Amino acid sequence: MELFTIFAFIKKINTLDLLQKRILIKLKKKNRGNSKLIDAIDKLMSDIETANWSKPIDIKINRPDADNIHSDGFYFFDLNVHRTMVLIIFEDNEATIIWAGSHTEYDNIFKGNKTTIEKWLRNKNLI
Repeated sequence: MELFTIFAFIKKINTLDLLQKRILIKLKKKNRGNSKLIDAIDKLMSDIETANWSKPIDIKINRPDADNIHSDGFYFFDLNVHRTMVLIIFEDNEATIIWAGSHTEYDNIFKGNKTTIEKWLRNKNLI
């Protein structure tokens, strides 16, 4: 009888650290009766925390709701459940939640305009 040794190699995936989760947790608490939105937020967090994205196109392939709104790595995610928007910056191995709110709040603050978004980012000293 021959003995075989099986070696398992575990590859470490370059996952992203998700910072400022409290913004999404607060949004979940505010909408606790909306299970579809809560599920969408949980999925977004899970997708980011387990992502192995090495270039911007990887984000768009994995999350078609992502819109690159600034070349410094800022993305809006349109959860499309009660038209909820989430602004995240990706740097190195970190994803930081900057803002989250309804589409109405997004329209009021950002006007759906990249120039206005850039101005807001500058005012917050993010770019």
